[in-house]
Amino acid sequence: MGKKTVPFKPEGIEKLPENKPVLYRIKNAAGDDKYVGVAKRGRVQERLIEHLPGGKDHIPGSKVQIEQMPSIQDALKKEERVIARSRPPHNKQGK
Repeated sequence: MGKKTVPFKPEGIEKLPENKPVLYRIKNAAGDDKYVGVAKRGRVQERLIEHLPGGKDHIPGSKVQIEQMPSIQDALKKEERVIARSRPPHNKQGK
């Protein structure tokens, strides 16, 4: 499935597709994962905006990478594997 990386700001987020569920990674300037999450089809941009400063679930970062997935179940399985491997500091461990 498709991957895309954009700046973690409203102008970048609005360029992301919403037609499939995604696994997203909020990264710092060095490219390290700070937070990994999933968003349902049709809610990708809305979910990422919640992580911007002033949003209800702010996560500091400089870019966001999405990977489109065939289903939300596939996205959740991959999220679990990525969190276990990279242990992003803003994810609750043991999720």
